[in-house]
Amino acid sequence: MTVFQTLKNASSQWQHEGTMRSQYHNLLTDWDAETSQQVADFLEAQLELVGPAEDAPLPSSLDQLMEWVEHNCTAVAQEYAQYLHGRQQGEDRRYFQNKAHALYFLQCVAPTKHVDGAWLYGVLAHWRDYRYDGLLTTYLEELGDGEPAQNHVAIYQRLLADQGCDGDFDWQDQHFHQGAIQLALGHSAQAHMPEILGYNLGYEQLPLHLLICAYELTELGIDPYYFSLHVTIDNASSGHARRAVQAVLALMPEGMDATEYWQRVCRGYQLNDLGVGSTAVIKAFDLEHELVAMLERKRPFGQHMHSDYCRFEGKTVNQWLAQPGQVGGFLQALQDKGWIKRHQAPQDSRFWQLIDGAGAAMFGVFSGYEKQLLRDWIAGDWCEAKRIARPRPAVPVSPEANASTPDDPEMHALQEALASHDGEQQLALLLPWLRPDRHHRPAGLFATRRFIQLRAGLR
Repeated sequence: MTVFQTLKNASSQWQHEGTMRSQYHNLLTDWDAETSQQVADFLEAQLELVGPAEDAPLPSSLDQLMEWVEHNCTAVAQEYAQYLHGRQQGEDRRYFQNKAHALYFLQCVAPTKHVDGAWLYGVLAHWRDYRYDGLLTTYLEELGDGEPAQNHVAIYQRLLADQGCDGDFDWQDQHFHQGAIQLALGHSAQAHMPEILGYNLGYEQLPLHLLICAYELTELGIDPYYFSLHVTIDNASSGHARRAVQAVLALMPEGMDATEYWQRVCRGYQLNDLGVGSTAVIKAFDLEHELVAMLERKRPFGQHMHSDYCRFEGKTVNQWLAQPGQVGGFLQALQDKGWIKRHQAPQDSRFWQLIDGAGAAMFGVFSGYEKQLLRDWIAGDWCEAKRIARPRPAVPVSPEANASTPDDPEMHALQEALASHDGEQQLALLLPWLRPDRHHRPAGLFATRRFIQLRAGLR
């Protein structure tokens, strides 16, 4: 089961509204018109959490917006140049202590990355209006224009799977906040277009953390493509950042006061600040805490699986695992008996030898992320003295890899439905397949490509 499927396996009913996690699941899976009022209420509640529009770090007037974006881009580039200079002078990585730290970050932000671009879903209804062309292009590029190798959600899913991080994770409610906001905006284009424009303006600015993440992930042997892709497409010269400004300038509703419009744009921009941000997630990591928490989660599954041959501090492994709260003591007992040798090569530890390798006694017990937590904790200072391998070049995903097949039931049903309609009727059938919960699936990828073709022919 993939992380995305894990996130999606929730009730589609609007219940348990007290948690951000349940709101996220509901917004992701329930796109019925009957939910529009609940969505509007949720979004208004989020807008009440932001400060006054005047507190947004935006210029005071629309005519200064492009200059502000260009200045922001220049400032980020200068900060990144300073970061690179520091690294060349021997400074440590700024974000990730080790690979486990990086994998922790990738999983914490997965709920947001798995709805990448969702805030713009509602603009598809405006496919005839040329003023929305920039936003439509941005959304379709988030979907990879229907190509499996370029679809942002698919890219992120493959990244996690490649690193053994596609299982369940100990997500907290705060990890779903930004994704829930993005989904709510995607539901609410008719009532909240100024806020969507403001949110899009903020989200599409190039942040420093994106550049640093791409650099440090590469150092740690993790494919940075998802992050480096956003560095290129979000550029202020011709990319998403410039289109975001153009959309704000072009889409003020007829009859709306310019001051009111700008204030709503500013409040939408401020929605980007809610929830836990990337740098806060990175700072929250504590290797030993995460290791103990991981082992505690696995403890009930292993408490009756071990023999009584080995004893540590007079207790069998089953006895150590019998009650919660003993994991820390068990790790110390393993060190005291020499089964774990901290700050040395992990392969020198007998405990690691039981975990790693095809012939290991506990082969398959730990996921890729869980093994990395153990490895980095055992290695400690030792791994800092070792050269970190660069990732192997990613293998391109051919269109055929995720392409439609006659055996795919969703694809078969969609093709049958399209065969009995034409033109705009086909577009109406395709739009639901471009939703955040569907576009990365084979039928959704096909629907995206077909939507682009039909739209070009009908304009």
